[in-house]
Amino acid sequence: VQLQASGGGLVQTGGSLRLSCAASGRTFSSCAMGWFRQAPGQEREFVAGISRSVSRTYYADYADSVKGRFAISRDNAKNTAYLQMNSLKPEDTAVYYCAAAVNGYSVVVTTTWYDYWGQGTQVTVSS
Repeated sequence: VQLQASGGGLVQTGGSLRLSCAASGRTFSSCAMGWFRQAPGQEREFVAGISRSVSRTYYADYADSVKGRFAISRDNAKNTAYLQMNSLKPEDTAVYYCAAAVNGYSVVVTTTWYDYWGQGTQVTVSS
């Protein structure tokens, strides 16, 4: 699976962005997908994750810092995962990465469990 993240940019505090993660290959629907971010000098941290379908149900989870502001979704027909980011804050500034975990029946929050990573897209929130 190859992942291509896009949608980053410069936005003012309180603004919104939608990140996309386009996947190649035919195994996208079997993967759990996640979004992580890394600010300069900091470790990569979990932002949001969504499982593969489990009896037609998708499970999602979020870091406490983004709950209520960010929403993760996926469109298996388009092999794409999304991260809708609202009410952005300067502390959301980071490079955002998408990742895929094969056979991910639950939300995966740990970087080491992901099999594939995208190249990252920069999100900058100005105050």
